[in-house]
Amino acid sequence: MANSPVIRTTLSLVLGAISVLSIIDARLPLAAQTSPAPADDPYLARARRILKQTPLIDGHNDLPWRIREDSIARGNVDSYDLRKHTPGQTDLERLKKGMIGAQFWSVYIPGEWRDSGYARIQLEQIDIAREVIAKYPDRLALALSAADIRRDFKQGKIGSLLGLEGGHAIENSLGALRAYYDLGVRYMTLTHNVTLDWADAALDSAKHNGLTPFGDSVVREMNRLGMLVDLSHVSAATMSDALNVSQAPVIFSHSAARAIVDVPRNVPDSILRRVTVNGGIVMVPFVVGFVSPAASAYDQSTARPAMKELRDKYGSDTAAITRAVKEWRSTHPEPGATLSQVADQIEYVRKVAGVDHVGIGGDFDGITEVVHGLEDVSTYPALFAELARRGWSDDDLRKLAGENLLRVFAQAEAVAKRLQKK
Repeated sequence: MANSPVIRTTLSLVLGAISVLSIIDARLPLAAQTSPAPADDPYLARARRILKQTPLIDGHNDLPWRIREDSIARGNVDSYDLRKHTPGQTDLERLKKGMIGAQFWSVYIPGEWRDSGYARIQLEQIDIAREVIAKYPDRLALALSAADIRRDFKQGKIGSLLGLEGGHAIENSLGALRAYYDLGVRYMTLTHNVTLDWADAALDSAKHNGLTPFGDSVVREMNRLGMLVDLSHVSAATMSDALNVSQAPVIFSHSAARAIVDVPRNVPDSILRRVTVNGGIVMVPFVVGFVSPAASAYDQSTARPAMKELRDKYGSDTAAITRAVKEWRSTHPEPGATLSQVADQIEYVRKVAGVDHVGIGGDFDGITEVVHGLEDVSTYPALFAELARRGWSDDDLRKLAGENLLRVFAQAEAVAKRLQKK
């Protein structure tokens, strides 16, 4: 979740975050729309041919939370009609144009909202996601396994999987973890932005130097269930500990390379090399602040200090802060990011981890600012065309699109069968 709309900005301020941007993964300006590729572009034609043959599997889309936050729908799936052009970045027509073959729908909930407990909100988000899938049976199908993804793709449907973003939702209970699996959750991001009782997050203070013994037990139980261990959002120490424990390949559902953009949410080279050994996959996102060095530098040196100053000035007056932030942004243009920079990230992960260990995790509807050329879910073929232009083979493009994730998923299922026999 590269957290979306103003509600999340306001939430971070109310909760005393360092800046308006501290909970938001992507926080940089909306890029201009890109010009479409020529209709006769041979690289685009090649990309589309490949995506007709191989399911394009995206690791992270925050549509369920986008529906919950929508000022009109307010969580009502019927009101947020995907057969029409939605106000967000995802709808059925654009998914078709983007040639999506399968999608992990994030069932994110904020780690800062305890309310009566995380589980109630988590169940509501799972309910929204399941309602979305059920509402469009001609286009979407609930997928629970690697075989389901291939089956649905052959039937012309988008295999729809659930990814639980943040281990706070299990409330320190392996029983809750198992219940979420039974409801269809097929990966869990060990943390979101808040350090847990058992795992350190990338964007919070470290309390455990990685995973606690209970955190090890969570990873082991996920292996036993066949639930993918997602290491996006966790600290580097947690990444390392999880790789020590996991018997199955891990995933990073939406993370880029730290060597290119040095932010805690990206993956260090040392971990990329361990992903190769583990057999896992790093799914590169379309998040401006993760793929553009200039945007990241701007955030660190200009935006964060300014946001902190505004928070100190206005305190808990969130309305005043929102107005001040809007005014500040209007006079401080921010650098954006390009499709080419996303391709650079993909190529870097390929160079360090290997072509068998890279995928796509766009993070659409979890971002407020978009990459130039990758504005919504309709744009994936343009990215594959760019990589084809750079010399990627058909086989390598197929691996990036979905074969890598299918291999990881199948291996996790095989590990689960072996562990369950014990």
